[in-house]
Amino acid sequence: MIYMDNASTTVVDKEAFDIAKKYLFENYANPSSSYSMANDVKADMEDAREMIADILGARYNEIYFTSGGSESNNWAILKSCELTENKGKHIISSKIEHHSVLHTLSYLEKKGYEVTYLSTDEKGLIDINELRSAIREDTVLISIMFANNEIGTIEPIKEIGKLAHEHNILFHTDAVQAVGHLPIDVNELNIDLLSASGHKFHSPKGVGFLYIRSGIKLTSLIHGGSQERNRRAGTQNTFGIIAMANALKNSYETLDKDSLYVKSLRDKLFSLILENIEGSHINGDINNRLFNNINIYFENISGELLLILLNQNGVCASLGSACTTGSIDPSHVIMAISNDKKRASSSLRLTLSKYNTEDEVNKAFEILKKCIEKLRI
Repeated sequence: MIYMDNASTTVVDKEAFDIAKKYLFENYANPSSSYSMANDVKADMEDAREMIADILGARYNEIYFTSGGSESNNWAILKSCELTENKGKHIISSKIEHHSVLHTLSYLEKKGYEVTYLSTDEKGLIDINELRSAIREDTVLISIMFANNEIGTIEPIKEIGKLAHEHNILFHTDAVQAVGHLPIDVNELNIDLLSASGHKFHSPKGVGFLYIRSGIKLTSLIHGGSQERNRRAGTQNTFGIIAMANALKNSYETLDKDSLYVKSLRDKLFSLILENIEGSHINGDINNRLFNNINIYFENISGELLLILLNQNGVCASLGSACTTGSIDPSHVIMAISNDKKRASSSLRLTLSKYNTEDEVNKAFEILKKCIEKLRI
């Protein structure tokens, strides 16, 4: 198998896996218990919290552990709106957000909130001037993703955060695809709330975190125990948390080297496709995108049939978000940037990692070319 679906999930780093095993089979105590073994686990978990905070330029008590990106997005959006409901019920987001954001906003609309969904240009970038014009006196939250999960476009986060703070509006960013792949300083970027998920940067699945700027008093989304400083009930996933922190640390320690390597593979695959497969077109911005992301529109093919053929020939790819697998609807992201249903139904996403090789890129291209030739007969 040639695995090229790293925006969906990543293989766990060997070091992170070894750490996870330790807290599954040796130091497996509940950190909320009172004996010494539990206290040791709790101390290690707090070290992990501080490690993540240091990487993001945050304070350790601004990091809250969750089950992943979807929970973090739900918590940030629902509870920040609850916190500010006396000010108003207007939210600004974009048309290309992940469904964990879009569906949460849809839920709030049924509760009486009004949401302005910003358009993007053909590359997937929002317009700061459009955002500025959308701000109202009753705007309580701006939620714009850091980098898009389908086309890899990186949004102007610093400018968005600055504009939000100028108008005393909370700014949340879904940074699930960005954390571990882009340098992030929450203070420099004017971020109030940031969502992340460990399995996007070689950590186990089922663990993530939410950064909540000090002074923002979000209430619990999950009620029960007093874990996470009374903000998130439930026994912590200690093996996942500690493994996640170490995977994140490893990602940033080798980010410069890894990003150059993966980008070289990505650019080679881009070139092979565009130069040798007629009727192929890039979706998104060729430059302002995540270094591992390829999203290509192929004229006169069915994306679903292409995916089936690639799988039969040993290549793991996707049409878009893994959260919408099985949906017959075309990609809402490609529709937002092109308004072209054919394009949205005929686009392929390939996302690489530091574990891919040049040989895999060459083989994947040859397989892709043959699959497309077969579909166009």
